[in-house]
Amino acid sequence: MATNKRVFTLRLPDEVFDKIGILATKERRSMTNYIEYVLIRHLDEIEKEQGIIETK
Repeated sequence: MATNKRVFTLRLPDEVFDKIGILATKERRSMTNYIEYVLIRHLDEIEKEQGIIETK
């Protein structure tokens, strides 16, 4: 299945990695899906406060 998502490497301290793993498990998500979910929520909050972030 094709996807339009970009791939990149993310380096995290062990403690942060472990905490994200715990939260992802509680939400029954993969770590990758949980990180994406959290980032999208954060972007939504920022755009509500500051307006739409324009891309290209």
